[in-house]
Amino acid sequence: MRAVLLVISVLLLAGCSAAPAPVAAPAAGTSASAPAPSTPAATAAPSCVTPEFTTSETDGGWDDGGYYVHNNMWNSDEAGPETLYACAYNNWYVESTQPSTTSVKTYPNVHKDINNLDGKPFNDYSVIKSTFAGRGPGVGIYDVAYDLWLNGVGDGDGVTELMVWTENLKQVPSGDKLTTYTAAGATYDVWVKDGYVAFVSQETQYSGSLVLKAMVAWSIAQGFIPANPTVNQIGYGIEFCSTDGGKARFTLTDFSVTMS
Repeated sequence: MRAVLLVISVLLLAGCSAAPAPVAAPAAGTSASAPAPSTPAATAAPSCVTPEFTTSETDGGWDDGGYYVHNNMWNSDEAGPETLYACAYNNWYVESTQPSTTSVKTYPNVHKDINNLDGKPFNDYSVIKSTFAGRGPGVGIYDVAYDLWLNGVGDGDGVTELMVWTENLKQVPSGDKLTTYTAAGATYDVWVKDGYVAFVSQETQYSGSLVLKAMVAWSIAQGFIPANPTVNQIGYGIEFCSTDGGKARFTLTDFSVTMS
């Protein structure tokens, strides 16, 4: 059964800005449990030449291989046109035209729903990891990011959204920068607001692998996330704020989630 990504919390917690926001004094935080990520570079992978699925609908999507590819134009009142072309869940691209304003307009993504979005307890898993490869257009305002939903999906009491930004152009997370997290040579600025945690990579990662379990466990230890939350959904895509009014492309060439 397909399930869509709820987006009310994204509207409340994520925003776009071309200038840094005031931040709190950082404290040190480290972790070394993740394997080394791939060297940031464009990933040579088969391009999506003959799509199996195409949609320009604001909530269009496609089930494939246990994942859901979603043209998530959740802020449709402000969004310009966007079309998603998918050859597979791990091989697709989107062309988007967004005005030069600062609100998040869309989050085209691929995601995995856990237990039909009811989720399973975090402590049930010894492994939660993922591989990714995606590249933004290099124009406008956007972030390429993981989106993890814990203790539910969307806007609700006790729900937490945890993001991992792997590429960022002029975007600023919600909340305050409280600390840093380091794993396998990659350092992230950690931004926190009630119900929201964002790991923002200090250097662009166009491809690699993440030990998501370690990042969630560290966040729990810091008091940013309640203990033993349910893991409800894990996704990866791009938050488009602006494409400077022209058509811009995001290309995804790898995504996988391993949980056991």
